[in-house]
Amino acid sequence: MKSLPEGVAPYARTATFSTRSIPEKLRKSHSTKAGTWAKIVILEGTLRYRILEPEIREFELSPDHPGVVEPEVSHEVEVMGDVRFYVEFYR
Repeated sequence: MKSLPEGVAPYARTATFSTRSIPEKLRKSHSTKAGTWAKIVILEGTLRYRILEPEIREFELSPDHPGVVEPEVSHEVEVMGDVRFYVEFYR
C-alpha cells in the first residue's frame, strides 16, 4: 500500500463510523476523484480494505495500520467485527 505523498494537506473528514453505521456505499466498489487521496483511520477494531485495480489486493487495517486510498482507484471495505473508523481526505 502506498503512503500519502509529500505536500498533500487534509481538507475534509467523515463522521466516525461504527459496525452499525458504516454506509453501504463504502462496502461496494467506489473511488475518490482525481487528485483526492484519503486515509482510513481505525480507532478501534479491524477493517478489511480491498483495492480492486489494477489487481485485487487486501489489507487488514487497525489502529496501528491505517489505509491509504489513491485517487481514482476502485476500492471497498469489509467489516471484520466491531470497528470504529473515519476517513480523512487530502489534496
